[in-house]
Amino acid sequence: MNNVTAIYPGSFDPTTNGHVDLIRRGSRLFHSLIVAVLTNLEKKPLFSLRDRVEMLREVTRGMSNVSVETFSGLLIDYARRRKARAILRGLRAFSDYEYELRMALVNRKLEPELETVFLMPTESYAYVSSRLVKEIAQLGGPIGGLVPPPIEKKLRLKFGRR
Repeated sequence: MNNVTAIYPGSFDPTTNGHVDLIRRGSRLFHSLIVAVLTNLEKKPLFSLRDRVEMLREVTRGMSNVSVETFSGLLIDYARRRKARAILRGLRAFSDYEYELRMALVNRKLEPELETVFLMPTESYAYVSSRLVKEIAQLGGPIGGLVPPPIEKKLRLKFGRR
């Protein structure tokens, strides 16, 4: 999509291999992809906003058309400021679809020129979620293959495991 800037929003707490898969694939679809880390006042994140941005920048290094930023407030307002024409979202299961459909329809109502593009994850990441990864890591379970190696290391340190 020539000259289309897309935004991939999320909390990325932590970044999973599923996120990286969507970022990589989205970077091939769009001229520019902004990975936008949401400042969500309702959630108590495991990692600070700064840490999440640093981790995303580390795992997207080498993807020349991908940038990592933060935002708060309405996604459509942020998209307008960044002159984005698309929102990238991942769908793992039907339950994701219901929520994402509502969000896409509201965004379209508020900003008709902003399209939402849904990507299915690569099959091997279809079940991976940040919440699940945090639970497994907290209990000392194996998270290799669920998150990039630098994120695995940070999770192990966070939960006092080497």
